[in-house]
Amino acid sequence: MTTSTGFQPRPLDRDAQFYVAGHRGLVGSAIWRKLQSEGFSRLVGQTSSELDLKNREDVFAYFAKTKPRYVVLAAAKVGGILANNSYPVDFLSDNLRIQVNVLDAALEYGTERLLFLGSSCIYPKFADQPIREDSLLTGHLEPTNDAYAIAKIAGIMHVQAMRRQYGLSWISAMPTNLYGPGDNFSPTGSHVLPALIRRYDEAAVSGAATVTNWGSGTPRREFLHVDDMAAACLHLLENYDGPEQVNVGTGEDVTIQELAEIVADAVGYRGDIQWDTSKPDGTPRKLLDVSKLSGSGWNASIDLRSGIRSTVAWYRKNVGQIRH
Repeated sequence: MTTSTGFQPRPLDRDAQFYVAGHRGLVGSAIWRKLQSEGFSRLVGQTSSELDLKNREDVFAYFAKTKPRYVVLAAAKVGGILANNSYPVDFLSDNLRIQVNVLDAALEYGTERLLFLGSSCIYPKFADQPIREDSLLTGHLEPTNDAYAIAKIAGIMHVQAMRRQYGLSWISAMPTNLYGPGDNFSPTGSHVLPALIRRYDEAAVSGAATVTNWGSGTPRREFLHVDDMAAACLHLLENYDGPEQVNVGTGEDVTIQELAEIVADAVGYRGDIQWDTSKPDGTPRKLLDVSKLSGSGWNASIDLRSGIRSTVAWYRKNVGQIRH
């Protein structure tokens, strides 16, 4: 259906220049794999050491050289509760600069189709569950990651402003908690699922009698395999055009305690599971309403148990060179 931008969603040109910003990260690498498998022949990307997206001059020079027709902005400074709570300035400043530089350069050099990726933490801490897209900016954010959330909200607004002022068919997608190959398994910088995989795998190897997790285990979370996320991104680029961000998830959630038990089973840990309730829980529940995405014809296909098993296998195979 033609929208206010005058753009009609359609299959992307497999021979067009396609820039994946953040192509070595968890999401970006999955998108890169998906695009390769779908026959895209002119993918371009730079590592953070090759191109600092916080450097505006360098970003503009890269766009002047590559002139990508399509862009997925998956590059971001990310981390778990501890990292977000400890370094809010870094998460706000770095992400704002990355977004502004890439979006402005894409405007300058004629990018036709762009997908900005945010995070479900953009929504209010106590938003009605499941969280609809129109819950944005209706309440207070979770304090432990409000700086990161504000940066991502600014990215959504930037994309919407590009649509209004320049008529560009750019879109935004908000994924739920992601996991899979290429994740950050650091004990201090990772999100909950990779942190649990590392903790329980090490406990299984060492024969530890107990494993202690942060918080009470009662918060509920939704998890989406990153390969499903990548498939959803291509689907949206080819089938959706509108100013409102689109939630991307499974529409199902589990408690952190249930998640820990699934991980323990996947790695073969048989000891006791304990909970340190002096540590923060974060948002009590975060489940996305994915009816907009489902209505466009896409649903997740990788169930949580099999997704975690395959991620554990990848972790064990790559433990020597993964991000710690």
